[in-house]
Amino acid sequence: MKYELVIFDMDGTILNTIDDLTDSLNYALVQSGYPKRTVREVRSFVGNGIRKLIERGVPERISENSMQNIHKRFTEYYKAHCTDKTRPYNGITELIVNLRKKGIKTAVVSNKADFAVHELCRQYFDGMFDMDMGEMQGINKKPAPDMVNKVLAGLSVQRDKAVYIGDSDVDIATARNAFIDLICVDWGFRDRDFLYKCGADIIVSAPSDILDMME
Repeated sequence: MKYELVIFDMDGTILNTIDDLTDSLNYALVQSGYPKRTVREVRSFVGNGIRKLIERGVPERISENSMQNIHKRFTEYYKAHCTDKTRPYNGITELIVNLRKKGIKTAVVSNKADFAVHELCRQYFDGMFDMDMGEMQGINKKPAPDMVNKVLAGLSVQRDKAVYIGDSDVDIATARNAFIDLICVDWGFRDRDFLYKCGADIIVSAPSDILDMME
């Protein structure tokens, strides 16, 4: 096999989480007296963790105290509702099953909160990943390579035997910073033209295309 390990991003790559993220942000905004955001807007906000999502979603020049309150409300709501509307993209479960049948290890590295990454992996992909990691204290989030490096070390895989799968400019930069190969997908939160402009070389339109690249 060309690769021993496939590392997936989560939002926009293996799971369509946009409706639950939008509902959670809008709950926090409305509870704080601010206007709602559209799904289209939230799609452009995600990728750099909860704090950045909130910073991009709130009106300009709000206080740090208000930011922290919105963050708290978002987190509490999302913990209770992160699986309400979220679903795997078509063909993703089959892809992961087939990768593992070939003896390829699988992992998730996401800027989503670590609690949500674990819960969503348990809910939709129970036992299908060798490691899964989200944003947590003490480790730099993407596009820093730290989480990818931790997975490589934890699974004893050389970086030239690993590939990162993602849907955003953050994922492109993450793979570049970690010095591993990258495959981008166009079914997520960024379109093909944007991904090409950000430096993507390989963009696929179906999970089965990824399986074909493993040989």
